[in-house]
Amino acid sequence: MCTRDSLAADLRALGLRPGDAVLVHTSLSSLGWVNGGPEAVVLALLDCLGDDGTLVVPAHSGGISDPSEWQHPPVPAEWWPTIRATMPAYDPRTARTRGVGVLPETVRTWPGAVRSAHPQTSFAAVGPHAKALMDGHALDCRLGEHSPLARLEAAGARVLLLGAGFGACTAFHLAEYRLPAPGPLVENSFAVMTDEGRRWMTVRETDIDEERFDDLGADFERERSVVRGTVGAATARLFPLADAVAYAQAWLPKHRPGGGAP
Repeated sequence: MCTRDSLAADLRALGLRPGDAVLVHTSLSSLGWVNGGPEAVVLALLDCLGDDGTLVVPAHSGGISDPSEWQHPPVPAEWWPTIRATMPAYDPRTARTRGVGVLPETVRTWPGAVRSAHPQTSFAAVGPHAKALMDGHALDCRLGEHSPLARLEAAGARVLLLGAGFGACTAFHLAEYRLPAPGPLVENSFAVMTDEGRRWMTVRETDIDEERFDDLGADFERERSVVRGTVGAATARLFPLADAVAYAQAWLPKHRPGGGAP
């Protein structure tokens, strides 16, 4: 059984400190039975970070995308034009997270939370540096130089994998944008609000993929300074975001076909 206090004690033992900026990827179920559910986990994290720390989570909403790419489940092709014409525009206040777990949705709706502007790969943050870290998320840059990942790197943030594996580590994606031979440009579509109203928009940007992130993470953990411990019943890992990006930038060209992102 986990409580707010027991989780905070475990997180402090792992090395989470007051004033940290930390990007957290979580698997809530891996913690065990938590008295208070995801709210207790968020409170424990904020207890450790203190008044000067900032909690950041991925708040992705991949459903705001082109229906021709949907696979789980797919929809009939004859529906696609209507979906594109009527899908609600991304609103950071209301668009629910998808595919990132329960905790990010809890943080997204937390009092004072700030969310970045990308309709598919936003992040949400709570703390004194939330606005600065979330500002400027470009529509043609899901997880690159004009995303919160680059701002977190510049701020000296750390990554906390709380029951989640390296396959969930979004920091590795930032390295994909910096490869000598980055992936091909791909089209990415979504519904957004503009000064002229709702618009279905298509942009071109670098392709990204989490292929082999688990292998990348295993090598990174073996060769670099990754603090590993237990929080509740979960395996937890804590490491500097900049270290993960730099390691991935060197690793990906050697281990992925074509020397870059797929």
